[in-house]
Amino acid sequence: MTQPFELPHFYMPYPARLNPHVDEARAHSTVWAREMGMLEGSGIWEQADLDAHDYGLLCAYTHPDCDADALSLITDWYVWVFFFDDHFLETFKRSQDRAGGKAYLDRLPLFMPLDLATPVPEPRNPVEAGLADLWTRTVPAMSADWRRRFAVATEHLLNESMWELSNINEGRIANPVEYIEMRRKVGGAPWSAGLVEYATAEVPASVAGSRPLRVLMETFSDGVHLRNDLFSYQREVEEEGENSNGVLVLETFFGCTTQEAADTVNDVLTSRLHQFEHTALTEVPALALEKGLGPAEVAAVAAYTKGLQDWQSGGHEWHMRSSRYMNENAASQSAPWESPGGPGTSAVDVRSLLASAGAQRLRAWTHQPYQKVGPALIPDIRMPYELRLNPGLDGARARLLPWAQRMGILSEGVWDEDKLDAYDLPLCSAGLDPDGSEEALDLSAQWLAWGTYGDDYYPLVFGHRRDLAAARLTTGRLSACMPIAGETPIVPVNAMERGLCDLWLRTTAGMDEDSRRALKATVDVMTESWVWEVANQIQNRVPDPVDYLEMRRATFGSDMTMSLCRMGHGPAVPPEVYRSGPVRSMENAAVDFACLLNDVFSYQKEIEYEGEIHNAILVVQNFFGIDYPTALGVVADLMNQRMEQFEHVIATELPVVCEDFALSKEARAGLDAYVAALQNWVAGILNWHRSVDRYKAEWLAGRTHGFAPDRAPAVPVAARVS
Repeated sequence: MTQPFELPHFYMPYPARLNPHVDEARAHSTVWAREMGMLEGSGIWEQADLDAHDYGLLCAYTHPDCDADALSLITDWYVWVFFFDDHFLETFKRSQDRAGGKAYLDRLPLFMPLDLATPVPEPRNPVEAGLADLWTRTVPAMSADWRRRFAVATEHLLNESMWELSNINEGRIANPVEYIEMRRKVGGAPWSAGLVEYATAEVPASVAGSRPLRVLMETFSDGVHLRNDLFSYQREVEEEGENSNGVLVLETFFGCTTQEAADTVNDVLTSRLHQFEHTALTEVPALALEKGLGPAEVAAVAAYTKGLQDWQSGGHEWHMRSSRYMNENAASQSAPWESPGGPGTSAVDVRSLLASAGAQRLRAWTHQPYQKVGPALIPDIRMPYELRLNPGLDGARARLLPWAQRMGILSEGVWDEDKLDAYDLPLCSAGLDPDGSEEALDLSAQWLAWGTYGDDYYPLVFGHRRDLAAARLTTGRLSACMPIAGETPIVPVNAMERGLCDLWLRTTAGMDEDSRRALKATVDVMTESWVWEVANQIQNRVPDPVDYLEMRRATFGSDMTMSLCRMGHGPAVPPEVYRSGPVRSMENAAVDFACLLNDVFSYQKEIEYEGEIHNAILVVQNFFGIDYPTALGVVADLMNQRMEQFEHVIATELPVVCEDFALSKEARAGLDAYVAALQNWVAGILNWHRSVDRYKAEWLAGRTHGFAPDRAPAVPVAARVS
């Protein structure tokens, strides 16, 4: 069969290495698969299938340094996961049996108890038998923290198969942001990262949830998945009828040829590998210092990082050799001078390495700030929901000014009364909460004022002064302004601290400890993301597109916003409903719409007047090497597709959630109220952007965009207070 496109040159600077225990792993996995019932008689595989796929070779390339026992166990895991994938395809995807698929998946977590003393059911099929056996052989060697993380990754890998099945049933192809997000779960690379820990060294629990370690895992995941999409396009799309493939997603989104889509997928893959390297070399060492990791802990993180790197190069080598994938002529693309011969060297391509380093990598650091870009262009924006404004708007406007004055927000040289008036944050609150009380409206407007002020303060004060240490210290002190269980709060010494102490006390007065802890975590995520922006500003580094979109949710305060939106909907909606895939998908779609909307309206303000680099349009311009109007078109299409996805989840996926969780009438009403709150939220945000002076060319031209001209720049007092 003719290949649908030529495989591109891959960026892979690390040669693959082969574990010497490869033959032992092959032999062991064959015996094990037969014992579990995966071969003759399974209806899925025969011995020839297992031999052709050669998972022993995959694991020997991706885990080159572990001993024979560990390699055999890991190979068994991969035999199990690929068998599960094919078994689910044949049993439920081809027949589009959603009910049967859900019942099948619901049983699998029962075979992964965190406490091995917990009894498990009798296995009914080879997938259950394999999981039960692997779990008992693997988890005794690992900590409780690793068990929990690996169990979650395994459940995501299994459960998100329902997302693929639902899309197949509907004939629906995901948008690019949704695809990257969901592919990590269903593609299983976070699960693979857990096995890298098993093979190398377990990541210390104190840093396992940090941004640098999360980015290492996510960039590893994206690299693995996008590479797999390129090699497996022919099998998945043309032979199996799959629509969960990155090449197909971009082909559909851009309306381009398959070859153009494949080349773009490879560009994204390259960018994610660059992000992996950047994070490993800059953010991880800083994290080790910040957390005070000991030598053994630093060595563990380094071994894990190297293990992820080995997996990338080894996985590439296996794709080049496995009969499971499209790899015709792939190894012969490089000229002899570019690539040494022999096993493990097919990924080493000097031409690709140098071209990528000279174009994509360096382009991220060469943006010229303060370019004149003219008035922001506003595209057609999809908004299916009607705007309603709270009748208490005028009162909230009158009360915001004295509150800002009391907190000191107008006396530090960052904001003045003209800015506060031009931003009209109560107008945003009036749209977000059209039925709220006077007290609720004031709290909303003041939270927005505090968050917007902080978002302006960090780049102006810490970014321009290149003072990352002060930004980190300030962020730590802001966290201390939010006591959870009766701790003595710090004495506030500046406007941000005074504002947060005031808002925290009033907002959490009636909350229990768990609710306060959850809200504090969302504020911490937002303030820590501002430090990430300062670090990029100091380096003049335009972010990687995927990293930007995901961090944009944090800089926008989306988790905090969602937490506040959920208040008042009562305890009838179980927490697991809010954690479910469809609800998170709905929330992320709404937030991405709002973030991209903000970037569209703020483009001139940020690029021309503030020298900002955190704007989706600029990120797209930099990544594709295109002009402003073309990049705006890409962002506008993505923004509108995120709104369409928001509508799609509400119309088709939430009813299924209600059925799956057997929600009571009261709980359904609570979930409906939350959906209505999000609909008000997106409509109110669009109205605010269209109405306020903050983004209008006339107002921007008449303003000073540094410190307020009538006072000296404020010293970041928090940086000098222990």
